[in-house]
Amino acid sequence: MKIWQADFYRSLQQDKLGQVLWELLICDANRSFEYIANCPQSAANSSWVTTQIQQAAGEEFPDVIQVFRPQSLSLIETAGRNLGIAVEPTRRTFALKQWLQDKQYSVVLEKPAPIPLPENLWGEQWRFVSLAAGNLATEFSDRPIPILSMPEFLQPINLGLSSTVPVPGVVIYGGRQSMRLARWVAVAHPVALNYIAGAPDGLILEAGLVDRWVLATFEDSEVAAAAKLYEQRKQQSRGLHFLIIQPDDSGMTYSGFWLLQTE
Repeated sequence: MKIWQADFYRSLQQDKLGQVLWELLICDANRSFEYIANCPQSAANSSWVTTQIQQAAGEEFPDVIQVFRPQSLSLIETAGRNLGIAVEPTRRTFALKQWLQDKQYSVVLEKPAPIPLPENLWGEQWRFVSLAAGNLATEFSDRPIPILSMPEFLQPINLGLSSTVPVPGVVIYGGRQSMRLARWVAVAHPVALNYIAGAPDGLILEAGLVDRWVLATFEDSEVAAAAKLYEQRKQQSRGLHFLIIQPDDSGMTYSGFWLLQTE
C-alpha cells in the first residue's frame, strides 16, 4: 500500500507583494519521496491542492494520504475525493512532523479543554494494570475480542522493548455498557491515555487529531500513587501502554483492546 503524509498550511514566507504563502508538503514514511509547492493565500483551495497532488503523483496515485492538522484536513479530504484517494486523519505522521521541525515549523497543535465522557457510557469500575511486553501479543492477539487494535508499529518488538519490560495499562469494567463504550472509543480513534494531576486527578484520553476526553476522575491517594507508577512505567516502555474494556473482571469476555503510545 502506498501511503503519503501531507500538510497544507500557512508558511513563514510571503510573496513579492507581501501576501502570505500557503505551503503544501507531501512525503512518504521514510521521506524517500518529498514534494513541496506554494501558493498565495487567495489561491489556497481544494482545486489547487487537487492539481498539486496530481502533479506529485504522476501516473501512480497513493492509496492513502495521512493528515495530522485539523486545518488541513477539509481541503485535502476534498482533493482526495476528487482523485479517488482515501484520506486518513491521524496524529502518527512521524516523517512529516520531523520534516516540519527540520524547517523550523511548530507541530504542536492547540488542543481544547478535556470534555467529560457522556454519562451513558460510564463504566462501573476501572483500575491500573501492567503486563510484560513479551506477553502482550500472545495474551490478546488470538482472543475473540470484537474491537482489537494492535498496529504493527506499536508492537513491543518493533519498539525495541525487552520482553520483561512492564507495559502499563488501564482496564475499564463497563458492565452492560461495555460494548457501547468500546464502540465509542473505537470511533473516537484513541491515541493515548494520560494521568493528569489536579483537583481532582484525572485520566485523559487523547483521541482523534486534537480531541481530549475525561475518562475518570479521582481524589484517593492510593489511586494517585498507582497513577504515578503508571506514568513512570510509560517512560520505561517508550510511551507504550494499553486500554482494555470488558464487561467484568471474570477474564472471560472482552469488548475492546487498544495499544496506545504517548506522543
